[in-house]
Amino acid sequence: MAKHIIRRLFPNYQTVREHKSLRFLGTLLHDPNLWHLNRHSVAGGFAVGLFMAFLPMPFQMVLAAMVAIAVRVNLPIAVALVWLSNPLTMPPIFFFAYKLGSLIVGIPSHGMPAFNLSLEWFGGEFLRVWKPLLVGSLLLSTVSALLGYIGMQLFWRLNVVHRWEQRRKRRLTARK
Repeated sequence: MAKHIIRRLFPNYQTVREHKSLRFLGTLLHDPNLWHLNRHSVAGGFAVGLFMAFLPMPFQMVLAAMVAIAVRVNLPIAVALVWLSNPLTMPPIFFFAYKLGSLIVGIPSHGMPAFNLSLEWFGGEFLRVWKPLLVGSLLLSTVSALLGYIGMQLFWRLNVVHRWEQRRKRRLTARK
């Protein structure tokens, strides 16, 4: 059931592989594991996407795609999950990461300073918050990736067992 929904939502892999703006990748997109919907590939895609989603850096989708290709997990899922951190969710995610990092590093947190794109801000405030933000983001990314991987493996396994049980019950009722 979930496979059919995912197949409808994501683009056809042939279309993506043959897209003219992606031709520079050559045969990298020809690996079947990047497109298959099996337990390991999907769980790996979840882990990669969740890990990249909570890192405070630009081009998260590109990096998620590169990592998904390198470790041969589901590419569309890895790229799609990066959008958990979007312009609406980034402030609370990074504020939580900063608070968590401050707690771990032992630096007192006075609240996240207001962002101002200037040399003064990078010289003052950024130097004060970069370490707790990075530590908190790495911890949040790692924990979410692990939970996403384990959760998807468990969900997939439970779904398969449930379908086996349904099939067994149908066969038993058909014999009667």
